[in-house]
Amino acid sequence: MESDSQFLTRGACCAAFRVSFYWSEYQSAGGTIPGNLTLQVTPYHACMKGTEKSPVHCVALIGTRGERVSCSIYENRSSTCREFDMFNEDGNENEACSRVQAIYGLETLGVN
Repeated sequence: MESDSQFLTRGACCAAFRVSFYWSEYQSAGGTIPGNLTLQVTPYHACMKGTEKSPVHCVALIGTRGERVSCSIYENRSSTCREFDMFNEDGNENEACSRVQAIYGLETLGVN
C-alpha cells in the first residue's frame, strides 16, 4: 500500500471531487481551514475554492497532478479530506479513487 505522502503526489482526487464541509471548520469559527480558500455553498456548508466548478482543481493543491503535488494546508485540511481514504476497510482500493485514477491515466493503486 502506498503511504499517504506517495498518494498525495498523484493529486487526482483533489482535481475530481467537490470538497464540502460544515462551516465550523473555518479558522474563524475555531476550525483549521483558512476562510479565504473557501466558498459558502449553503448557510451551513462551504467548499474549497476550485472544487465547486469543472474542471475541478482545489485551490490548496500545488504542483502538477500525476507527477508531484502537495496540499498547501495538509495539516489543516477539512474533515472531508481527512476521511477520504484510498483503501476500504477490507484493504481493497476505494472505487471512487480507482475511477479518478483511470480518468487521469494514472495506475491504480492495487489491493493491500
